[in-house]
Amino acid sequence: MTIRRLALAVMGACVGSAFAASAHDACVEDAKTELEALYCTVVSEGQGAGLPSPTDFKRNDPQVQALLLRRPAGRLGLEVPQPGTSATADSRTQSEQADPEPEVAEPEDNPPADSGQLADCRLEGQRISCPGRRFELAINQSNNKLANGVLEPDNRLGLSSFEGNRNDEEAVRRYLSDAYDRYIPKMVNIGLGANTMSFTAFHNAFHTMEDGGVDFARRMERTFTLLKQDKKHLAVKSRYHDEVPDDLSLCTFINRDILVCDNVGTNWVYVSRSR
Repeated sequence: MTIRRLALAVMGACVGSAFAASAHDACVEDAKTELEALYCTVVSEGQGAGLPSPTDFKRNDPQVQALLLRRPAGRLGLEVPQPGTSATADSRTQSEQADPEPEVAEPEDNPPADSGQLADCRLEGQRISCPGRRFELAINQSNNKLANGVLEPDNRLGLSSFEGNRNDEEAVRRYLSDAYDRYIPKMVNIGLGANTMSFTAFHNAFHTMEDGGVDFARRMERTFTLLKQDKKHLAVKSRYHDEVPDDLSLCTFINRDILVCDNVGTNWVYVSRSR
């Protein structure tokens, strides 16, 4: 199995959908909750590439639905309603007319890309330029450019196993956010910055594995071990496509030195370089 196929093997299947206006109207009419109605809007606005099909989306519990919608809805400036809210026509109208409540907790996990450190930055294709620093698009590196020992057994991914209630949206979000913030630098560390999963794929992989009785952290550790072993013996392409993000609204900080941009279907990692 090639490195690219191995990296993709841990992803859950994500079914993309693109609906015409009539299909969107039918989708909304069939929605029984605010979350289902929001799903229809997200898909109709072209942000549903990484979401499940409508039928599969409805099979998830409301907490998981909210988690799936959080990032794509955020890109459209849409608020994700609390799980369990009715999607009647009256409630949708009231929601649209009412003054939005200020969000407090959400920015802690994923601050808007147009605020804070990214406010004065410019996306320049394979570079993001910020005052005093720049971030270069990460590519897959040959082994002679890696730090000593990064492909050895003692360099572990080191994710902790999830021990909370998977119906607790906040607990799942905190766990996956912390795990993802560790996963991305580790992939860059072993020279596979162009082989990373989007957060949506990471989330889907977590639920697919845990639903099947597989410990997500252990499986990811095993995958990381196999990637290191293959990296020692197999050549890798520096990139697999020439696409770049459309704008900075797709980007967020992983840590001070790494930015990740994704449109759900495609992931880009940018690494800080000193000027």
